[in-house]
Amino acid sequence: MKTFVIISDTHRNTKPLDKIATVLAECDYIIHLGDMAGDARELMRAYPEKTYVLAGNNDFFGGESKLVLDAEGRRIFACHGHRYGVKSGTERLVAAAKERLCDIALYGHTHEAEVREENGVLLINPGCMTAYAPHKSYCYLVVNGKKAVPTIVNL
Repeated sequence: MKTFVIISDTHRNTKPLDKIATVLAECDYIIHLGDMAGDARELMRAYPEKTYVLAGNNDFFGGESKLVLDAEGRRIFACHGHRYGVKSGTERLVAAAKERLCDIALYGHTHEAEVREENGVLLINPGCMTAYAPHKSYCYLVVNGKKAVPTIVNL
């Protein structure tokens, strides 16, 4: 079993991360999907072996914009989402995930939490942890064998 904390769009507000410090310490992986990736510096220092930080449309540090991870027989494609036009639909994101043989796609950018399946791909958007969203949230994902259970956690 592998556990993931998925966050996105912190936009220079790291106080919500303090609220989930125990969860961050105990999970197997932390993925920040961008905007503002610099907010994850402390996470990278504290948990360098398990933290992945991707660049979003407001990140100009030149970091990676996408990532593929294997976990318990599932393949996970992660990105911010802006390059796949997720505010207008998720077809391009699903196609990108399938192109990489991934059956889970993580994305942010819209500031709206969402979990649904499209064309055989489990789509997960953790939402936003700051005032830029109507509901502050992150996603806690458990992958156990072929089973993936995402939970949107409201703060």
